[in-house]
Amino acid sequence: MTIPDFQTLMLPILKLSGDQKEHSSRDTINTLAQQFMLTEQERIELLPSGRQSRFDNRVGWAATYLRRSDLLSKSGRGKFLITSRGLEVLKNPPPIIDIRFLQQYNEFNQFRTRRERDELNGEPSDIVISEGTQTPEESMDAAYQSLRQTLSSELLTTIKRCTPTFFERLVIDVLVKMGYGGTRQDAGKAIGRNGDEGIDGIINEDRLGLDVIYVQAKKWDKENQISRPEIQKFAGALQGQRAKKGIFITTSSFTKEAKDFASRIENKIILIDGETFSQLMIDYNVGVNLVASYELKRLDSDYFEE
Repeated sequence: MTIPDFQTLMLPILKLSGDQKEHSSRDTINTLAQQFMLTEQERIELLPSGRQSRFDNRVGWAATYLRRSDLLSKSGRGKFLITSRGLEVLKNPPPIIDIRFLQQYNEFNQFRTRRERDELNGEPSDIVISEGTQTPEESMDAAYQSLRQTLSSELLTTIKRCTPTFFERLVIDVLVKMGYGGTRQDAGKAIGRNGDEGIDGIINEDRLGLDVIYVQAKKWDKENQISRPEIQKFAGALQGQRAKKGIFITTSSFTKEAKDFASRIENKIILIDGETFSQLMIDYNVGVNLVASYELKRLDSDYFEE
């Protein structure tokens, strides 16, 4: 089954704590994973940030919302107990506990209003109330990915308006930022040997020049995919240069046959399509400016241990 959203997890967590025993976050996560029959793949699925599993994150936020509503109370580091209010709810449990259900409690509404007041006064807030099925981290990740995808599309559109000469310099900049080619001056000498709407050349794999990589790039429209014959010609060029490694960069994409061929030949050929190339530009800060930076922080329980 799919991973349940954090609101769906609230009632099961409350029922689990109904035995009035102390429960740890880790035990709760394991118990709920079994209860919802999650696969190992679903258990380890990460948030886009890659710093926490999606299921762990949802269980954590579900418990946080229950605590903010005084249905659970924190009893120790990573541990909680059910409150008298929580026990009252379990006497006649609702079909589901969600944001709408929690709004009957002043504690939760105060928790919510504090954030709204802080935002109204222009002050940063460390509290995020999710109205949908996503946790705060998931909402932020989704917004980040949306902005990143928009930027990626803008980059590709802009690149396609540029001249082949500019595209040559752009590829050099990205490869050097990634650690290839030694210095930019060295890379510039090796790349840009012809004007075939792209570049062909040799670039050092590292600053010492222990190995070389043959590079080819095609500035093609999105509708014009790179097909297998193009990769075959590139592979032939590698053999002619006695090169073992190659990078084929395009502003377009590759056909399935081209990808299959590249994966089966002896030479190592990396295919970088337009989407991947624009993402690399973002990752290595080529052609983009930093507008804002946010840090996500959580309570350091070790600091408060006496």
